[in-house]
Amino acid sequence: MNEEIWKPNVVVAAVAERDGRFLLIEEETSTGLRLNQPAGHWDPGETLFDAVTRETLEESAYHFRPTALVGIYSLPIADTGVTYLRFAFAGDITGHEPGRVLDTGVVRALWQTVDEIRAQRERHRSPLLLECIEDFIAGRRYPLALVKHCV
Repeated sequence: MNEEIWKPNVVVAAVAERDGRFLLIEEETSTGLRLNQPAGHWDPGETLFDAVTRETLEESAYHFRPTALVGIYSLPIADTGVTYLRFAFAGDITGHEPGRVLDTGVVRALWQTVDEIRAQRERHRSPLLLECIEDFIAGRRYPLALVKHCV
């Protein structure tokens, strides 16, 4: 039997909060300017921790150190056959490179309150943006030791 094996797209996202505001990025998409956490695909040879650190720096110019797993989320995209599997990490901002060129399509990084984020649902890149933040606010934090990288 030669069936195609289904594989989800694994992505990581950073949930960073500072003084009641959350780090977001504003990016160009095929449907206009959208908001998201710094997030992106897990690359070969990386740990999930490496991936979220790299993606946060590339998309926001902030250095991020993951401290906990907020959750693992699946998001099937209707009519495409694509499913995203997101690992969202809480963490600390450990530095900033304000002059750094951001990833293609990223317009800027910004910090918003949860009320500002809730008020702009129509601008969210996916429902996972607010889902991850709500889980963070609810205190969902799992030890990084839950994620094992075996070699």
